[in-house]
Amino acid sequence: MLNVFLLLGANLGDRLATFQQARKRIENTIGPIRVQSSLWETAAWGLTDQPAFLNQVIEVNTEWEPLELLRRTQAIETELGRVRKEKWGARLIDIDLLYYGTEVVRDPELSIPHPYLAERRFTLVPLAEIAPDFVHPVLQLTQQRLLEICTDNSSVLRVEI
Repeated sequence: MLNVFLLLGANLGDRLATFQQARKRIENTIGPIRVQSSLWETAAWGLTDQPAFLNQVIEVNTEWEPLELLRRTQAIETELGRVRKEKWGARLIDIDLLYYGTEVVRDPELSIPHPYLAERRFTLVPLAEIAPDFVHPVLQLTQQRLLEICTDNSSVLRVEI
């Protein structure tokens, strides 16, 4: 079993209910969730003229290889109503593969570590919350250090539920 970090994101519909369903499906089809971050609300990134996103990072134990893991996360997105229209557009659910243990994957379908990870506070804040000392296998910096040097100054607010 290998530990992977996934980022859940949503800015349409009942985001809390969608996250609950996504986590349940992840546990049923990918593996047990070891740790989950707080929920964080952030402005949209990329295409900014859309509702705010809710984000959460989870650490999951899995036996699946990276491309199978991608297929399974995309199947969960589809089951929960995700329609892929435009890059960085509004969505009911998004599940990004951030890290696959300490492995580096470069495939036409998948890049791990996630290529924009170090540029996005909405990813780094929840990652640093649950795994501050985890070292990026390419940049050789901890999540806490990546957050400290991140030039993205977007607001990332903890959501109290």
